[in-house]
This record gives sequence, structure tokens and C-alpha cells, in this order.
Amino acid sequence: MAIKIYRPTSAGRRGMSVTSSADITRTDPERSLLAPLRKQAGRNNRGTVTVRHRGGGHKRRYRIIDFRRDKHGVPARVDSIEYDPNRSARIALVVYQDGEKRYILATVGMKVGDVVTSGPGAEIRNGNALPILQIPLGTVIHNVEIYPGRGGQLARSAGNSAQLLAKDGNLAQVRLPSGEVRYIDINCLATIGQVSNPDHANITIGKAGRYRWLGRRPSVRGIAMDPGSHPHGGGEGRSPVGMPGPKTPWGKPALGKKTRRNKFTNKFIVRRRGGK
Repeated sequence: MAIKIYRPTSAGRRGMSVTSSADITRTDPERSLLAPLRKQAGRNNRGTVTVRHRGGGHKRRYRIIDFRRDKHGVPARVDSIEYDPNRSARIALVVYQDGEKRYILATVGMKVGDVVTSGPGAEIRNGNALPILQIPLGTVIHNVEIYPGRGGQLARSAGNSAQLLAKDGNLAQVRLPSGEVRYIDINCLATIGQVSNPDHANITIGKAGRYRWLGRRPSVRGIAMDPGSHPHGGGEGRSPVGMPGPKTPWGKPALGKKTRRNKFTNKFIVRRRGGK
């Protein structure tokens, strides 16, 4: 993977960069694995905006990804590496021996012709999925399940990976990309290797229009508003926030305020992100 930089033919092109598509081997997706994807524009079922700064964007179709990797013991050949507009990572089209086709997350180094398998007894090899119980300590993994059989939910975006640190009875300690160390059931599946497209974090958007292609609408600073529209607004000329800590448009604490409420899983967190 590499970063592609354009010539500065315009102000928007100057400094703009994209990830190279040299690893993509097929441009047309597999039609049997496509699903419609309706845009919500940040609105709920009543039409009320619940997520701001969403709307527009290029039309997409959803690629059905196999996060469960539940076809155990059947080898699959990597048929192509493809671009997925719905995620930052590349996806791989695999064809099983019985002819079934599925999309999985591509890993760094995966190429057409590779053979991947899943389930107990699978080899410790890039792209294979197997229970954490059978994975050696120190192995780099991704697409990690939280509950057995639910499908991978952790370490799925481009360039991400987790690391298996220890095993203690029926639980294993896994260090997540955020730095958090967490207990996970040893019967949960995880895939060996690092998620593809690690250079995604190094791209420069370059212009506002590119954000609009992604479905992101403009965001106005609160300090630029009037006091009736935002707690940061008002004042003659530029002014500081002028209150203890920044606030949301509705007067709630922002930027650093802890919002985690899932007390049930607190016991599974060994070390929180940020070293706390």
C-alpha cells in the first residue's frame, strides 16, 4: 500500500492524497452479496435529526460481510481483493470448495489465490479464523468476537489489530487498538493478522467537497453563533468560551466528559485506554 499524491492543479488538489488502488484486483462487486442501503441523513423513524452534520453523499450498495466466519473446516480460495465504500478496509471475495461465495475483511499481505479456513483446528496463518483458546500468546489478531457466535465486533477498521496477551481460565486478555486491555471469552473467534489498508490513516482529505461525497455536512463552530443558538456564542468580536469547560449546543459538558454507561461489562476491562 502507498499514498498517492496529486499535482496541485487546483486549490483542492494541493495537498490532497488518496490510498493507492494497486492492491484492488476487481472493480465490479459480486451481485449476489449486495444489499440496498438507504440513507437516513441523521434522522430517526420520526424524521427528527438525532445525529447532526449528516446528509447527501455518494449512492452506495452494502456489501454483505461475513464477520461470523461460521463455515468451519471448509477451505476457501481468495478470488479477488475489492474496494468497499462502506468501510476503510479492503474486502476479499472468497470462494469455498462447495461453490459458496462470501466477503471477508482482507488482511495485510493477503493476495489472490491464498487459501483461508475457519474454526477449531485451523492453522495459525494470515486470514484464518479460530477460537482464541487455540491462538498462541502474542499473536496479532483482528475481527474479534465479544460473545461466542455473535460475529467479530472489535478491531475491524483499516490498519487495526489487537494482540493476545494472556489466558486465565475461561478468559483471555486482549489489548485493543485503543490501548484498552479487556477480558474476552476464550471460545470467541478471532482472525489472524492485521486489517488491510493501513495507510488509510495517512490520507489528507484536501477539500470540503470530498467530505460531502462521504455524506458529511458542514459543522459550524459554536463560538461563531449567537448566544441563543449556542452557549459559546455572543460577545463583541472573538471571545473565549467563558465558562467552566466547553458545552454542547444544549448546555451539556463536552470534550472529555465520560459517557460510558455499560456498568455490566466494567468487570471485563483490565486497563482502560489512555493508561488509566
